[in-house]
Amino acid sequence: MTYYSVLDVTPTDPSWIPAYIETTTALVSKHGGKYLARTASHERLEGEGEEVGLRVIIEWPSKEAARAFMNDPDYALHLSARTAGSDSHHFVIEGKDDLA
Repeated sequence: MTYYSVLDVTPTDPSWIPAYIETTTALVSKHGGKYLARTASHERLEGEGEEVGLRVIIEWPSKEAARAFMNDPDYALHLSARTAGSDSHHFVIEGKDDLA
C-alpha cells in the first residue's frame, strides 16, 4: 500500500537547509521514497491558519519505508537540525479512500 509523507515546514533558521537537502534526497531514495512536491509555491484555497513556508509531499511504497527513513541513523542529525531550525509538522497518510 502506498503511503505519503506530507510536511509543512516554516524555517526559523535556514542554515540547516543546504546540508539537509543534500543528505535527505539520497536517504529518501534509499528507502524507496520519491519527492512529489518540495516547494514554497503554494496558496491556501480554504480555511484559516498560520502561513507555511514550504510544503513537501513524499510518496513511499509502504508505511514501513516511511518509518525506516525517519529512523535511519544517517537521518537523525538532519532531523534534529530541521526540528530545531523550523516549525515543522509531518504526517504519514495511507493512500486509500476511506469514504468510497
